[in-house]
Amino acid sequence: MNDDRQRRSAGESNIVPQPPAPSERPKPSIESQRGLDWFIFFLADVQTGFGPFIAVYLTTQKWTQVEIGFVLSIGGIIGLLGQMPGGAVVDAARSERLVAGLAVATIGCAALAYALWPIFPVVTAAAVLHALASCVLGPAIAAISLGLVGPLAIGERLGRNARFASLGNGSAAALMGACGYLLSSQSVFFVTFLLTIPTLLALTRIRGQEINVAQAHGALSEDRATTATDKEATSVLHLLRQRPLLIFAGGVLLFQLANAAMLPLMAGVVTTRSAQWAPVLIAACIIVPQAIVALTSPSVGRKAQAWGRRPLLLMAFGALAIRGLLFAVVRDPYLLVLVQVFDGITAAVLAVMVPLIVADVAYGSGHFNLAQGVVGTATGIGASLSTVLAGYISDTFGSSIAFTGLAGIAALGLTVIWLFMPETRRTG
Repeated sequence: MNDDRQRRSAGESNIVPQPPAPSERPKPSIESQRGLDWFIFFLADVQTGFGPFIAVYLTTQKWTQVEIGFVLSIGGIIGLLGQMPGGAVVDAARSERLVAGLAVATIGCAALAYALWPIFPVVTAAAVLHALASCVLGPAIAAISLGLVGPLAIGERLGRNARFASLGNGSAAALMGACGYLLSSQSVFFVTFLLTIPTLLALTRIRGQEINVAQAHGALSEDRATTATDKEATSVLHLLRQRPLLIFAGGVLLFQLANAAMLPLMAGVVTTRSAQWAPVLIAACIIVPQAIVALTSPSVGRKAQAWGRRPLLLMAFGALAIRGLLFAVVRDPYLLVLVQVFDGITAAVLAVMVPLIVADVAYGSGHFNLAQGVVGTATGIGASLSTVLAGYISDTFGSSIAFTGLAGIAALGLTVIWLFMPETRRTG
């Protein structure tokens, strides 16, 4: 029985109660599935334009590093604080497609503002709008996915999402890098604005009538709702007291605390050891994980349903710990690129596991997207602290000690998942 398979080292008391399976609904059309694929692909293209290109562009516009740092910091702070409110907005919406469309249009306007009016008040306002829009886009995509396919098929759908996001990131980086080199850094933002057009067109290909609104919010559909679905079960406080959600958020925080600083720290090491080839090697270190994510993400989604969530989570934390240890001992800059294979493994697993486990835990509450905001906040805190912590340790004790310390944090996260995180897989 399921109960026997769910007993882990965490103990029987930590097993997530399994809500009733949703009623059978027709599978979403191929048109809607492909519309979501291409929406995610082009959205990744759009978001790539707001990466390191901002600093390059503003530098060419005679901005000081203090001004650039302020704009980047305010965007990061709002992006962190807006995670839970963004999820709550998506939960309250009656049309996830409308929310996503408005967010994409806002990002397009922000890109145009960067390109046309690179003055401090306009750029600051654009950074704020971009951060706010990004806070609702992630939950909106997950909500549309869940509303289309349901909780039993969401694993494979999330894997497909990760594949198209990875392909979009890779293609956009190449396109915008070429535009910045051949034309100007300003052209990157015009391209970003133009890419919002196919993004919105792809969104219109998703049929709104095929999205179960209640299901998209993690609520029971009307045909499944009973008097047993009381106010306590659907309250926000009840959700925020869910032990599996809190344990998972803590595990994700530790994961990001270990992971976020590894590539920037390694980039500095590579530049020191091989300055001439550093840009090429760093680019390869970015491309290799993206390729692995694109190739393996759908398989991760299928395996998550076949094996359960915990084995894959443990694999991701283990790969992260190994990557940190290898960065600490490997000296050849070219071998460091091969170490990035482990980054591809962790990225593929986490891209699927985060919304999947949140969907497991929050199903029936009606606050799926708010729960995503909880984990998103933990992600942001861990990533923010990671670079500061690793930078301090590296300056004080050396990069090898810093990488070893990050590997130790990953091992701590693995221990937390092994001992305390229950299996959350739902079976029909």
